Amino acid sequence: MAIATALTLRAVFRLPLRQTEGLIGSILQLLGLDLPVPDHSTLSRRAETLEVLRPKAGSEPVHLLVDSTGLKLCGPGEWLVEKHGSKRRRGWRKLHLATDADTGRIVAALLTDKDADDGSQVGALLEQVEGPVVSFSGDGAYDRDDVYAEVTARHPDAAVIVPPRANAVPSEVAETAPTQRDRHLQCIAERGRMGWQKTSGYNDRALIEADISRWKRVIGDGLRSQTDGRQATEVAIAANVLNRMLELGCPDYVRVA
Repeated sequence: MAIATALTLRAVFRLPLRQTEGLIGSILQLLGLDLPVPDHSTLSRRAETLEVLRPKAGSEPVHLLVDSTGLKLCGPGEWLVEKHGSKRRRGWRKLHLATDADTGRIVAALLTDKDADDGSQVGALLEQVEGPVVSFSGDGAYDRDDVYAEVTARHPDAAVIVPPRANAVPSEVAETAPTQRDRHLQCIAERGRMGWQKTSGYNDRALIEADISRWKRVIGDGLRSQTDGRQATEVAIAANVLNRMLELGCPDYVRVA
């Protein structure tokens, strides 16, 4: 519990581990508590294997919104670059998010290599989602047969709301047993893409862009940890922090569409 609390403070205040150690010590001193403070080495070591509780499922079915964004890997400070006269190309990783369209809660988060494509991570995201899913909305990167298959396998009645590519053609069974994608193409042919977006509810997908913006405003656009295990812990804690802020109704951290 102490380690999780320390790492939560680190996420909220964007602190290095040494400063996190000092902050905890100051808080305990102000509270008059004589408790041991985990040192920065312990925090780093425990973060590698810390199990963070997944977000609890709500009572209502979820309208799922998915998207991804890049997170920078924090490297040497600018003073090191100036001192040594060399510039190192900073790496980055990709954060895949799934949020509840109605509440803005993060229901699944996944960190992958920067080269991982969005569609291939749908199955892993859905594994984290507890409870029924009413709809799955994503941008054109999710226009793939395996995405439809992953959603249907877990939630057979869920609507998959993904814009078909501009050169998409109906399937071979479009006339006899049209798929969801075939019905999207038919609607686009009849009403145009703008009409399809309004009819299908695709415009709600813009809400996840607000959720990603909230992540970067509150948590930041980088990863402070250096190993895969610690980075995964960092992302899981950040998701819980943002969800908790929503529950508390913090005015500066609520969704802004």
